[in-house]
Amino acid sequence: MTAQPAQDGSGFLRRLGWAPFFQHQLAAEESELLPLRIDAVHRRRLTALSETGQIDVELPVHTDTGDYAVGDWVLAEPSTHLMRRRLDRRTLLQRSAEGKKPTQLVAANVDTLLIVASCNADFNLARLERYLAFANEAGTEPVIVLTKADVAEDATALEQQASALQRGLAVVTLDARSEEAATKLHAWCGLGSTVALVGSSGVGKSTLVNTLVGLGRRQPQQTGSVRQGDSKGRHTTTSRSLHAMAAGGWVIDTPGVRSLHLRDVGQGLDTLFAEITELAPACKFRDCSHDHEPGCAVLAAVAAGKLDPKRLARWRKLQTESRGK
Repeated sequence: MTAQPAQDGSGFLRRLGWAPFFQHQLAAEESELLPLRIDAVHRRRLTALSETGQIDVELPVHTDTGDYAVGDWVLAEPSTHLMRRRLDRRTLLQRSAEGKKPTQLVAANVDTLLIVASCNADFNLARLERYLAFANEAGTEPVIVLTKADVAEDATALEQQASALQRGLAVVTLDARSEEAATKLHAWCGLGSTVALVGSSGVGKSTLVNTLVGLGRRQPQQTGSVRQGDSKGRHTTTSRSLHAMAAGGWVIDTPGVRSLHLRDVGQGLDTLFAEITELAPACKFRDCSHDHEPGCAVLAAVAAGKLDPKRLARWRKLQTESRGK
């Protein structure tokens, strides 16, 4: 039997993203605890959102804030805000580090990951595939957002290339500065939903966050310029934080990522490269690497012109990286 959370007559918890998934985790003895959603993670402290606004969470002794992510739900004492425990996550975006560095938590309980790229020198299919595998493995819905269409010779061609990367993938082309951008993304930004943005520096993530938050509201993120020589941007977001969107949902911006190392994302790659995944059972050998083996159905598809060899090469590279080889 699950407990009922603290009184929520205004529906604030639902607007903040509270759902049956979290409700069902509450034990009867936790009925008086206060559900809070983490909106910022600092080195030694956490802040969270409640119906009364942002509060500092009182942390138990020896708490490691690195174990928490923006978007997490925690339960706390109503009077002292002393945290009792973190609820299980519905989704978790986490970035593997190279070498022996610990895994970095990016964001929790995200419904949609907006993968932002611009229609200039930043557009890169291999990089987009990395972000898609990242989103798939986390259990979030990926949406590719192409910005700066005004600088592209043929934005429609780029949109078609991006949409072909994964079945059922939504691709939206927009001007991050325009009010129309919020309209185009409204389907993913409604009441109680949570989106996160990822992408390289200078693609317009912070500008898009400001647009989604709403003109006339406090602008949560600074925006930076782009170097003319290589179309690369300057980092303007230095930490993750949760912001209310005008459409009723919540947005998490993340710092620009120059490289995204993938590890143990086999399921994410299977979804991304579904055409290869589905051919594999027809290979002669069960452990076929789709590289040189006789009777390989994947290589046969390449020879028949049904599978792009560049796509297969990128699959091999990501598979090797995912397995830590």
